[in-house]
Amino acid sequence: MNICGYYPESINEGEGMRAVIFLSGCRHRCPGCFNPKTWNFNFGEPFTLERQREIIAEMAANPLLDGLTLAGGDPFFSADEAAGFIQELHSVLPDFSIWIYTGYTYEELTTAPGSPEWNLLSLCHVVIDGRFVEELKDTTLPYRGSSNQRIIDIPASLAGTEIVHWQPADL
Repeated sequence: MNICGYYPESINEGEGMRAVIFLSGCRHRCPGCFNPKTWNFNFGEPFTLERQREIIAEMAANPLLDGLTLAGGDPFFSADEAAGFIQELHSVLPDFSIWIYTGYTYEELTTAPGSPEWNLLSLCHVVIDGRFVEELKDTTLPYRGSSNQRIIDIPASLAGTEIVHWQPADL
């Protein structure tokens, strides 16, 4: 698994101050994608265990961070490796909020309990799902690029039978 970007602090990819890791590789190839070079699984640098631990240590040392966001590419194309990283992160920062972006829908990710995709999803708190659709582009929407994309509360959704949309903390 490669990463093609890392922001130690951002307020654009989720609620609060978040670290953001962009994983390389995506097969969705959405027309109008803001960063098509991330489609290449070999783009960027190898996300070695040493690099993962460096980033985790950096996050643990930053008291301003509210969590981590995994973006891409699409992290679900490297579900096993991404899940391993989040498990390592949770061993150091057990209450760290994890947001994740994907071109898959929540329904697609939850069709096979126990699959690598299900396991990765279950380690996260919020998913922004759905492919970017250029005709539905809306720059006024928080944390997403097109109006078909949803912001889903994963634990609440997995605990019930219906999708629960994420609500900002201040509501």
